[in-house]
Amino acid sequence: MTEKYSLAFIPDLLIIEKLKQMKNQLAEKIGWFHSKNAIAHITVCEFELDATAITSLQLQLTQIAKGIQPVKVTLTDLGAYPNGAFFIQPDLESKLHLKSIMQKFTSRLKLPNMYKSNDPHLSIARKLSDSQIAMAHELFILEVSSFLCDSIALRQFNLVKKQYEIIATFPFLDDSSQKIIQTSLF
Repeated sequence: MTEKYSLAFIPDLLIIEKLKQMKNQLAEKIGWFHSKNAIAHITVCEFELDATAITSLQLQLTQIAKGIQPVKVTLTDLGAYPNGAFFIQPDLESKLHLKSIMQKFTSRLKLPNMYKSNDPHLSIARKLSDSQIAMAHELFILEVSSFLCDSIALRQFNLVKKQYEIIATFPFLDDSSQKIIQTSLF
């Protein structure tokens, strides 16, 4: 059976809680919105995969993650996309490091029909109207914060909750002997 999965970077508990509070404040102002109940994360990619291939995928993720060096991510600004997404974005240096790590995973996994994120950000809300985005910008003054990105999470979509849930985490071990391994599911 084919399931929906996602790879994501998960910030530390302090930032998870801070983002949850921001989402609750926004909900008090504008009502329910897409991503309201999603745990803080930076999406790397989304894909569908037969559940029987998950063990093989986890082995590949372990191997790739072993060769990745943890990076400090500094969150500095609020932003919005034309599609109605409102988010917290990392500074330029953090974005460059995250994009490099994202590319290492997406290029080595070779998953069919993979959606690849190309702009690392922490979503606060999705599918907001222009007026809701304006209200969100007025509501928040972001304090610069940072976290150590030292792992990647494999998340599976829960059809009942309509949310991705973490099913495994793969630590970055900075093992240079692992950096050249090419992996493939097929």
